[in-house]
Amino acid sequence: MSNVYLLLWLEAPLQSWGADSRFGRRGTLEFPTKSGILGLLCCALGAGGEQRELLEEMAPLTQSVISFGRKRENSRGEWQKVGREPLLRDFQMVGSGYDEKNPWETLLIPKKSDGTAAVNGGSKITYRYYLQGEAFAAILEVPAEKAATFANALENPYWDIYFGRKCCAPTDFIYRGCFESAPSALEKALEIADGKGRVEDFRVVDGEGAGETIILNDVPIQFGENKVYRERRVSILTIDDDA
Repeated sequence: MSNVYLLLWLEAPLQSWGADSRFGRRGTLEFPTKSGILGLLCCALGAGGEQRELLEEMAPLTQSVISFGRKRENSRGEWQKVGREPLLRDFQMVGSGYDEKNPWETLLIPKKSDGTAAVNGGSKITYRYYLQGEAFAAILEVPAEKAATFANALENPYWDIYFGRKCCAPTDFIYRGCFESAPSALEKALEIADGKGRVEDFRVVDGEGAGETIILNDVPIQFGENKVYRERRVSILTIDDDA
């Protein structure tokens, strides 16, 4: 057996999974990215720096994400999906309140690429966007010989684990088992969701297939100070409300 599948449950009041954000606007996709999941795994392992070897091994392996929405019983006794919460927008001041004459504090003030002062000063407002009250299952293909190490790290993380940003702390256990096949992991994910009163909303799978196909620049080649990514094609499969 060369590869196995880890099931991760990602549930939190706030999550943010950026793929193409810029400095002033930090957006989020509607689902976890591959770079986000592998970054989470590196935090659990205590694996800092570039991690080129680990990322090269994980890059060609599959990742599927299942989004679970809430459901409620209506007046006729029928179960219906509840609409998703709108994105939460927050803002932060960057570079404000620092002493430009202090050699240490001036390092925290945004500057242009040539090191000179930014236009209109160093204080900037940046906008941050978050998913609210979402739950996802991620099915991650991993080498069988590393599965136990990954599982132990997810249960006993070396560094804090969060979903995209440090304010996005998980509210339930993340690691939910190791399986010989992706369908077996999916079956367990559906069981967890049912116990939480959640119903499948959509899936994100590698490659082109049924549903909408998009291109994401979210396969990490190198972490660390100078991050490098490559593109990945995924298909978004929407589950019919009456299914």
